Amino acid sequence: MTTEIPWGRLLAWPDVQVVERHLTLTADVEQRTTIAKDLVLEGLAKLCGDLKLKPWLDGVEINARITADLTRLCGVSLEPFDVAIDERVRIRIVPTGSPNAPAPESAEVIVDLEGDDPPDEAIDGVIDLTAYVVESLALALDPFPRKPGAVFTQPESTGPISPFAVLSSLGKRIK
Repeated sequence: MTTEIPWGRLLAWPDVQVVERHLTLTADVEQRTTIAKDLVLEGLAKLCGDLKLKPWLDGVEINARITADLTRLCGVSLEPFDVAIDERVRIRIVPTGSPNAPAPESAEVIVDLEGDDPPDEAIDGVIDLTAYVVESLALALDPFPRKPGAVFTQPESTGPISPFAVLSSLGKRIK
């Protein structure tokens, strides 16, 4: 059974680790407008998170499917174009002070690029699922958006290209 929960509702720690749960988060117009502004999107028509929470060690594991329909500006043509995001993510969270929590910041960190991310710690005994949905959306965005079919063509140059060309032309006008 899937439960629709309000956007922005925090889950208290004991509630999340008892049984497996299916939750759905859907952002309304006002929330999507704020998120679009924060992520520098032209528009965000839909943002939904389908989350499956289940016990994991002394914490909780969240397997989520994040779907979004949004509009971005092409980095080549500056034309708006539509993008559909369908991202699957896994997040693990443990209570503060857990022996399974990541090492303190002063400890040496070994990064395994093929391994799982270390678990997050629940802050003040609550989990903000909407923050994970928005973070997953942000990470799924192409940092250099390009409209399908957009091609960059180098303008023809009449002289040598130099990073100092503008400064050189300024010097000629001063003399």
